[in-house]
Amino acid sequence: MPLAIIIMAAGKGTRMKSDQAKVLHKANGKPLIEHVLEKSKRLEPDTIVLIVGHQAEKVMEATLHHDLQWALQKPQLGTGHAIMQAEEHLGSFRGDIIILSGDAPLVSTSTLKNLIESHRRENAAATVLTASLDNPAGYGRVIRQNNSSTVTKIVEHKDASPEELAVREINAGMYVFNAETLFNALKEIRNDNAQNEYYLTDVFSVCFKNGEKVSAFQTADADEIKGINTVEQLKEAEAILKRHE
Repeated sequence: MPLAIIIMAAGKGTRMKSDQAKVLHKANGKPLIEHVLEKSKRLEPDTIVLIVGHQAEKVMEATLHHDLQWALQKPQLGTGHAIMQAEEHLGSFRGDIIILSGDAPLVSTSTLKNLIESHRRENAAATVLTASLDNPAGYGRVIRQNNSSTVTKIVEHKDASPEELAVREINAGMYVFNAETLFNALKEIRNDNAQNEYYLTDVFSVCFKNGEKVSAFQTADADEIKGINTVEQLKEAEAILKRHE
């Protein structure tokens, strides 16, 4: 089965207290995006599309040595909008698409391989990577059907009921989609929210509405899903990366 990878790397990273694009901040001497690209290439994808935006030229320059394609997100209107920009490269692609974040360098290649295998084994239209956290406050919760791999709902923390808030399994923000499912669903999502943005997670609502199977795969190591938004989180990521070297 053909595999494509989309990496979201358009963000500004305001909380890093730096003008530099977030994915160019270094952990263990390498830009964050380099860590993600190295793991991506180990999956032997047919193509990699990097979504660039803030300081696009610098991010492209830093990734020139990789065999990939760039898609420009400008203006930046949310995660769903970011993935829409990849359609020019992947509109005719038939296979699976894995979506990663350029600021999440801790996920292991083995977890990504297991995520793809789970997606294919379950014959799912979409599969979400999850983790179980002792304190899941602030994260979107993944609600499963009778403890099976099938997902019935992904709910944001602010919208969750007391019962849903008791769930400790959270959306890690990394996904596998059937390519046609992804791009068809993106055409249906709307930006009628407070931020006027297109959210990638709204794609799952389209899948549920259309009766398409959404599956979940949980990583055993919750550290893997940590993204980097602050200088403190960057230092923490460096320490974790050093432990795994």
